[in-house]
Amino acid sequence: MTHGAPPNLPHRSLAAVWHPCTQMARAVQVPPIPIARGEGPWLFDTDGQRYFDANSAWWVNLFGHSDAGLNHAIKAQLDTLPHVMLAGCTHEPAVRLGERLSARTQGALGHVFFASDGASAVEIALKQSFHSWRNLGQHSRREFVCLRNGYHGETLGALAVTDVAVFRDAYDPLLMQAHIVDSPDSRLNNEAEALESLRVLLSERGAQIAAVIVEPLVQCAAGMVMHSPDYLRAVRQLTQQAGVHLIADEIAVGCGRTGSFFAWEQVDSLAWPDFITLSKGITGGTLPLSLVLTTDAVYQAFWSEEVSRGFLHSHSYSGNALACAAANAVLDRFDAGQLLANRQQAETLSRAFLPLTNHSRVHHMRQRGLILAFDVRDPGERFSERFHLTARQHGLLIRPIGATVYLMPPYLIDDEAAHFLATAVTRTLDEVLRHAA
Repeated sequence: MTHGAPPNLPHRSLAAVWHPCTQMARAVQVPPIPIARGEGPWLFDTDGQRYFDANSAWWVNLFGHSDAGLNHAIKAQLDTLPHVMLAGCTHEPAVRLGERLSARTQGALGHVFFASDGASAVEIALKQSFHSWRNLGQHSRREFVCLRNGYHGETLGALAVTDVAVFRDAYDPLLMQAHIVDSPDSRLNNEAEALESLRVLLSERGAQIAAVIVEPLVQCAAGMVMHSPDYLRAVRQLTQQAGVHLIADEIAVGCGRTGSFFAWEQVDSLAWPDFITLSKGITGGTLPLSLVLTTDAVYQAFWSEEVSRGFLHSHSYSGNALACAAANAVLDRFDAGQLLANRQQAETLSRAFLPLTNHSRVHHMRQRGLILAFDVRDPGERFSERFHLTARQHGLLIRPIGATVYLMPPYLIDDEAAHFLATAVTRTLDEVLRHAA
């Protein structure tokens, strides 16, 4: 055990901590790993065993654990201003971050609202959409449209536009009812059908709909379901024709994951969405922060001396200076050429996993930027759990979604790291399938 490590940490954690996305009765049989420290792509437990963090600590860790640059930015801000309320006050890190994000949309989304987490950002975008229409006198626009199998968070508002049964079903009686349209899936070649589903709904209910919400390019929680920029371009055209807002939820796919800073940049269109939500990677896995970017038209809908027409949403740590300093340090990396490095790393990852495409039980190998996934034929019961536990023995921390194995690693992929990942995943897969036979 590492010197100074607390004894029986997993047992104590199960007694004191209610872990997220965890059936605690099952966690007694499969206890959490007691992590002591992180360095680069590696996590180390209290016994000194290391694990490659293939899922980037739930998709947030961009540059590896304990990154010196991010740590320096946070420490420097800590010595000057850790936090001040953003109601009635302002500070340089928040202003600078808002300006820089706006510039990345060429000013199309020039107004940034700060929150703490992804679900909160989605709630804010939904509320801003509805409230802006109400302020404009369009009181009938109070309905929302989401995609089948889409995921946007687990608060009640975000769950209302989420179509993942394991998260939604228990709370369905509490939720507003959104319209669910067919989702595009590159494995099914069904983008035309999915677009037609949306077109029909907008033609029938367009005057009552406030906004459509999508996850650009990759529906992550659905099992890394991918679609083309052409689909998004057509969705934008449909929403513009119907006069409804479009919300691009980039909480998981933003910050360079798909090969561009915003996934929407790959749409190659001047027609930006009305909202973009960001979280997860925006602080490089250091501090909670989320943001909602929106247009001048939405912003102006709230412009009034009348208090009730303002957007009265807040939380105590909105625009936290430490988190904003970390986010600015993340943007510094992208200003210095991170996207080029990401594209090279994506090619390295693709080459390493190419032999796995010939595996008899692997199908639908797919990749968008530094998100790589494949499906497993006949995986057997509890495949995800068995794969996760077996992978630990090969020095790999990875959590499949159902029968979909995916990697969303830190932006630290060289030939050695890619070879390690491909070897560990292949060995894990073979062992899991052999024992399931």
